[in-house]
Amino acid sequence: MTDTPTPTGTPSPSRVRAWLRPAAGIAALVALSAGTGWAMARIAAPLSLASAEKVKAALKLRLPKTPIDAITCEGLGGLCEVASKSTLFYVDRAAKYLVIGRVYDMEARQDLTAARLLALNPDLLAAGAARRGDGDAGEDQRTASPSPARSKAPAKVSLASLPANGAIAWGPATGPRVVVFSDFHCAYCRKLEGELKAIGARVEERPISIFGADSRRDAERVLCSARPDLAVHMAYAGVALANPRPCDTTGLDANEAFAKAHGFGGTPVIVRPSDGAVIEGYRPAAALRAFLKAAPTSSSEG
Repeated sequence: MTDTPTPTGTPSPSRVRAWLRPAAGIAALVALSAGTGWAMARIAAPLSLASAEKVKAALKLRLPKTPIDAITCEGLGGLCEVASKSTLFYVDRAAKYLVIGRVYDMEARQDLTAARLLALNPDLLAAGAARRGDGDAGEDQRTASPSPARSKAPAKVSLASLPANGAIAWGPATGPRVVVFSDFHCAYCRKLEGELKAIGARVEERPISIFGADSRRDAERVLCSARPDLAVHMAYAGVALANPRPCDTTGLDANEAFAKAHGFGGTPVIVRPSDGAVIEGYRPAAALRAFLKAAPTSSSEG
């Protein structure tokens, strides 16, 4: 077949199709726009040439004592995710470089490592292991597994000292009551919100700023909004919140102080108000329902 040039000198459709056919087998193409000042990035090797089996074989040579339960090299921008018992780490496709940390999808605004840890073992979510400072998510320096140095919350707490102005109530007034210490930037808190909706819980949400200044700013926007009960769900949905008029935010300070005093190193922390029983981390609807039914429901309103 002949290829007839177009008047502008660009390739004809038949030539373009010929170029696209071999490109279909390429695993990833990373191109940065000219506006960034970066050159075109190189094309990653096809998955067929850097399969999970080859990565596993290389890891066995370099880390002979490390059990390898699963490897996936898809959707991580050239990295391979390695599951070893209850922890995760990452390697390049030649298994030369090892990365311990978190992979964060900035377009989807999702902590990919956290999602995988949840799938591996929900109990690892105690206190939402990732912390973030006031900078970007990429600045997180913690490992993928919970730190053994982190203080553990007590089995029970007394909520009597907490002021009403630090709480945001939502959900059916007749539902099972629960107090949740949360952060609107916490992926597990967002998942927990859906489970609490599913069981029709009456939630007393008490924000704490695990992820720094941005979290505190959103907590104030929710608390000071005209309808805090609606603003909670907007914040979890990632909807931009308006800047309301200033209001009394000392209740948020009280939440922070309470969390620090009781060793709440992360979010979510779930408290049964009838007796102060505490569980840390995300729980699905069935587990929440069982936990809240384990003691008589408090009759006091929050």
